[in-house]
Amino acid sequence: MPDQQLLKESILRNLAEQNAEKVKLAVTDLDGILRGKMISFEKFVSIVEKGFGFCNVVFGWDAADVAYDNSKYTGWHSGYPDATAVIDLNTFRQIPWENDTPFFLADFRDSKGNDLAVCPRSLLKTIIREATDKGYTPYFSQEFEWFNLIDNTDELYAGKFRDAKPITQGMFGYSMLRAAGKNQYFNDLFDLLKKFGVPIEGLHTETGPGVYEAAITYSEILEAADRAVLFKSGVKQIAQRHGVIATFMAKFNENLPGCSGHVHQSLWADSKKQNLFYDQKKVNGISTLMESYMAGQLACLPFILPMFAPTVNSYKRLVEGAWAPTTLTWAIDNRTTALRALPGGSSSTRLETRVVGSDSNPYLAMAACLAAGLYGINNKLKLKTPATVGNGYADIKNGTLPKNLWEATQAMKDSPVARELFGAAFVEHFTATREWEWRQFSKVVTDWELKRYLEII
Repeated sequence: MPDQQLLKESILRNLAEQNAEKVKLAVTDLDGILRGKMISFEKFVSIVEKGFGFCNVVFGWDAADVAYDNSKYTGWHSGYPDATAVIDLNTFRQIPWENDTPFFLADFRDSKGNDLAVCPRSLLKTIIREATDKGYTPYFSQEFEWFNLIDNTDELYAGKFRDAKPITQGMFGYSMLRAAGKNQYFNDLFDLLKKFGVPIEGLHTETGPGVYEAAITYSEILEAADRAVLFKSGVKQIAQRHGVIATFMAKFNENLPGCSGHVHQSLWADSKKQNLFYDQKKVNGISTLMESYMAGQLACLPFILPMFAPTVNSYKRLVEGAWAPTTLTWAIDNRTTALRALPGGSSSTRLETRVVGSDSNPYLAMAACLAAGLYGINNKLKLKTPATVGNGYADIKNGTLPKNLWEATQAMKDSPVARELFGAAFVEHFTATREWEWRQFSKVVTDWELKRYLEII
């Protein structure tokens, strides 16, 4: 990491030479949504070291800006004061589709200057420190599938969300034809995101009308999570400019495939020259360390699932035969299991956690992957069963995943393991927000209920 004083001086000099007049700052809430503001360059200079006040309501309301009624951290009882957000200069980017406006991410601090327990990015940094203290350098990346819909926002908000139409029709996975049909949008995604510091390794159409899939180039874990968060926000902004709504819902339509957010991961030595997941002496190339890492994830999965599947909608994806796992399984290069081990050479051996949905908060998803893996290493856990062969949906020897957000949240809320991994303050606050999410869903009369019951009952 570069010397922060030298980095600050370099950035300020660079922006002054560009005659920058404004800067964008952003933080990420519990749902992975970027919340931010535009400030003057003069204001930026004055806060670049000491930080700035940002209303702590970003951790006190849901994705629709409705205030939680069960939050101890903040609420009407606290008056929603400012929390201190500190700019991370290492996140400096310029937004190419906004005339190269300077952009930075920030982290929250508590009243004592420590990382704020409920801040997703700060939580990930805490888990990273645990890994580096043990001599591990985590390299991660996330890949996303998402639906691209014709922008009819006015109609949607007039009560016709069911009328959203994909930009293309038909099940055209890996289609060169469909990619060429929206060539300008497709290429802008690839080119503009790269200029934004979010390089894409691959971009293609996925099976389903208007579905794309992108794999973000791997990097050290904090940068990987930043890229993933900025990818989702960047895609939405670029899409708007092309008359498109990009949705990262896990399940957009019950008759169409769901959308994943698979996380790829490996641990390297602190020298960053040795992939610790690879062992050339093993028949399958998978090291003992990687086996313990996978065993940790399998042991923890039932108790951390809301960090991978955070919405009511998430669990519509986690069903049999929908290219998403339902069982506590692992295998080598098998897309029906929760964990897909990908042994290659010394540079490519890695683990793909397939439970994660595209609606996940990348900071929380990666924090959960790493913390659970370290749990397995620290406790020298071993894989209880051999690799699944064939259909992972039928392999229930190790159990199955919770079936809905309420069930998953209660498992996490009551779990000593979750508290050990993430701390009581985070677990209590996060599970309270997921309980709130379930309550909001449970009181709504859905289209399905009206169609099924209105006339006949």
